[in-house]
Amino acid sequence: LMRNADTAMYHAKQMGRNNYQFFTQAMNDAAQERLLLENDLRHAVERGESTLHYQPQLDLKTGRIVGFEALVRWLHPQRGMVGPWQFIAGAEETGLIGQIGEWVLREACSQARAWHRAGHTELQVSVNCSAQQFQRESFVESVGGILRASGLPAQRLDLEITESIIIQHSEAVNARFQALDDMGVRISIDDFGTGYSSLSYLKRFAIHQLKIDQSFVRDISSDPDDAAIVSAIIAIAHSLGLQVVAEGLEAPEQLAFLRSLGCDVAQGYYFSKPVPAEEFARLLESWNPSARVVATA
Repeated sequence: LMRNADTAMYHAKQMGRNNYQFFTQAMNDAAQERLLLENDLRHAVERGESTLHYQPQLDLKTGRIVGFEALVRWLHPQRGMVGPWQFIAGAEETGLIGQIGEWVLREACSQARAWHRAGHTELQVSVNCSAQQFQRESFVESVGGILRASGLPAQRLDLEITESIIIQHSEAVNARFQALDDMGVRISIDDFGTGYSSLSYLKRFAIHQLKIDQSFVRDISSDPDDAAIVSAIIAIAHSLGLQVVAEGLEAPEQLAFLRSLGCDVAQGYYFSKPVPAEEFARLLESWNPSARVVATA
């Protein structure tokens, strides 16, 4: 009875607190599934079952690949490829997100440096950074150590953080922002427009780039509200000297609209899904800038 009550309480917290939930067997099944996944995740970290996929980011003026986002995947021995939406929440609850995040950062920087040595010296790597990871006192020191070990120039690393990190811990993270900026590392606000979107921090902190969430990009060619929001974000960012990246680009009409607004960079399935390193390397060698971007101008 106590176990079932605890399961119902956990579900109530997931629903936003300040509510009540009756226990159902489905809750128990979900809890068991979550527990199994979390246990497997601990073993995954120990056994090195994580891998990275890379999604290209394109300059919308030239059509060139100017960077990529490194996205973690879990190669589960029984389940196969597990996407981050299935295990990141569990990693945060168990505290494993810091260890996973540091591995992702180290692996992504090493891979970026390898592509630099192959001649693609302008590539920038974007890495998602969790709140737990960013709030660690040793975070800046860890980033510096990874950059030195990999040989990647700090100016080619872009750390993507969420608005909640700034709002909830504005004073605590201010020094970290400044230290990273002094180092040369770039900072992006991920999923901009979906959180608090307080414009005050855009001038208070060393931020270099805004990433427009795909929920706004998806319907920009058909929904006037989304079009207005995207237009406003790009205008504000440019007036403050910030770059803009649009996520989730999937159709030529979306591309045409973003280019008409002067959006700087875009990524999405229209160009390429996230792919393993070997496939991304082939993409770099064979990419034709005019095939997707310039020709649609």
